Formats: sequence, C-alpha cells, structure tokens
Amino acid sequence: MKIVIVEDDPGIRKELKQLLENAFYEAEIIEEFKDTAEQICSMIPAPDLVLLDWNLPGESGFDICTKLKEHSDIPIIFLTSRTDSMDELTGILKGADDYITKPFNPPILLARIGVVLKRTTDKNAEKSRGNALNMEYKGVILNVVGGCIEHEGKKTDLTKNELKILHLLYQKKGEIVPRMDMIEYLWDNEVFIDDNTLSVNVTRLRGKLADIGVKDFIETKRGMGYRI
Repeated sequence: MKIVIVEDDPGIRKELKQLLENAFYEAEIIEEFKDTAEQICSMIPAPDLVLLDWNLPGESGFDICTKLKEHSDIPIIFLTSRTDSMDELTGILKGADDYITKPFNPPILLARIGVVLKRTTDKNAEKSRGNALNMEYKGVILNVVGGCIEHEGKKTDLTKNELKILHLLYQKKGEIVPRMDMIEYLWDNEVFIDDNTLSVNVTRLRGKLADIGVKDFIETKRGMGYRI
C-alpha cells in the first residue's frame, strides 16, 4: 500500500519514510508544496493514505485536506504539532480520518494507520459486494441476493437456473456467451443435460422479463449463444 507523506521538516520526512518502509508500506514524499492536492490526485497508482502536516509553507494542511476531499476519497491522517482541540475538531469535520500530534509514538502511529486503512478497505469491499449483488444493465436490475429482477418499479422472482443464466450474462454483458459455456455453468457436475433444457429456461426467463415490461433483452445469436 502506498502512503504519501506531506511534511516540510526534512528530518521528520526521513523518519516517517523509514518507519513506513520498515513496516512494508510504499512511502512517497512531497517536497514542493504548490498545488499539493493536485499532485496527490494525479499520482498513478493513487495513494492509499496521506499523512498530512498542518503547518506547511504556502498552503496549509487544512486547505490541502479540503481540496483532496472535493476530488477523492483518499483517507487522510493529520500529523501535526498543533494540540488545540478545536484544530483537531476542524480537521475531522473537514474530512480527515484521524489526527495525531507530534512528537508521535511510532508503534501507535503505525497502529492508527492500520486502523484507518482497514476501515477504508472494509468500506470499499462492502461497496464492491453491493455492486456485485445488485447488477444493473439497460435499466434492468438483477438482485442476486433477492433472486429477482426489477424494472421501473416492477419485480418478478427467478428460479435458481434463471438467476444463474442472467448472472452469467450480466458478467459478460455485450459479449456472446456460447450455449455450451452456459450449460457447463448451470449444470457443471451433473450428467448430460439435453441442450433443449437451456432453451426452455431462456424462454421462461424472457417471459418473466416481458411481464415487467422488458422486451428483446436477451438476444439469440443463432448457432453461437446468447447476449444482453
């Protein structure tokens, strides 16, 4: 994971870089404090976290935090000598994920970095799971957990095989999925299934789509397979 250090004190920068690298993080230092937020947002790959000093020449850490939060969701930890509780509150209210005062205790700093990264990772994973379990294409929502499809407020339940057919097509939307691939996906470990069984399932699925006002959603490519 990459952590960006925004700190104007060369000694502290060096200490932080060594600490992070010893903990197996990739550490990148910002030394020119002009358009700092733009520098961070343009990094490829994007950083996973920013350690941000409050008092910087030319532009305050507060301003940098505000700009970063306008354009990204990169977590930010303020690392500063300012101990005023109002400063801490202001930083948190502006979107900072944590606020650590100097001089810092290295093990505690690493622990709090770990907590912020875990929280961010868990949030992203939850978002990914949500996207995977509610798939949408051309206005048709496939609710994998609920086992149903929805369109403009209308909903209909799916059988296990109908759900698997649509799930496979959604994963490969825009592509032709060969019939044999679909048969293997649906009945992987079962004895030979009549090819007509797939056609029957697709026909029923089209009927359910029509019931909620969706027509021509599943396209047949004769001799090849199906596509949405």
